Amino acid sequence: MDNKVTESDSFYDDLEKMPVNELLININKEDATVTGAIEKVIPAIEKLISVIVDKMNVGGRLFYIGAGTSGRLGIIDASECPPTYGVEHGLVVGLIAGGDPAIRKAVEFAEDDPEGGWEDLNEYNISEKDVVIGIAASGTTPYVVGGLQLCNANNITTGGITCNPGSPLAEEAQYPIEVVVGPEFVTGSTRMKAGTAQKLVLNMISTSVMIKLGKVKGNRMVDMQLSNNKLLARGTRMIMEALNMPEEEAAKLLEEFGSVRKAVDSRS
Repeated sequence: MDNKVTESDSFYDDLEKMPVNELLININKEDATVTGAIEKVIPAIEKLISVIVDKMNVGGRLFYIGAGTSGRLGIIDASECPPTYGVEHGLVVGLIAGGDPAIRKAVEFAEDDPEGGWEDLNEYNISEKDVVIGIAASGTTPYVVGGLQLCNANNITTGGITCNPGSPLAEEAQYPIEVVVGPEFVTGSTRMKAGTAQKLVLNMISTSVMIKLGKVKGNRMVDMQLSNNKLLARGTRMIMEALNMPEEEAAKLLEEFGSVRKAVDSRS
């Protein structure tokens, strides 16, 4: 891995001399290439989603493990599943090297512990029913690679999301996803294109999994948690549209059942 694509020189130079408008145009030009890189690996993403759905249908969970930006992206994706789809906390779990303090501030050398990922997973009584996805732009992070190695040794299904071809992470993952987005605008700054690619792939995985688990009806988040006024208003509109009733009646029905799905089903 001496010549990682994620560490290769930017296509641009003298960035400090560029006017802001030129910086923005060129950053946007690079970002526009990310979706094309993802399109090439859709078959690999599909395979991973299928096995996650199968595992969850028999009581399994989904875990993300990562360090730095990659770990934070996994935590964001996992934390959005309960409010968006009404699933229990713990069905999708994001873990980051260094623990919760690393979400806000880097924890020195935490990502270099090859047993750290496995130790963190064991806090959740990881089992063969579960799926673990390692996330690392470089594909070399010891916390992630070591975690997948030990998962494999314990018959736990593994996936990986990386932005370098032929990385140790891809070699360890049973279901590797290699989104090669090329050099970053700022050389080596993988929070940029690589981070965007990882975020988009995570969106695809969790959204597709939740749809296949029946957490969406039509195109609506019928199981979402009604945790603020905006979501209450959205839920009311969904009931109005589904049952063709006035707003006041829909709001009362939502208050009665506390769930869009239950409210709609009550009149079906």
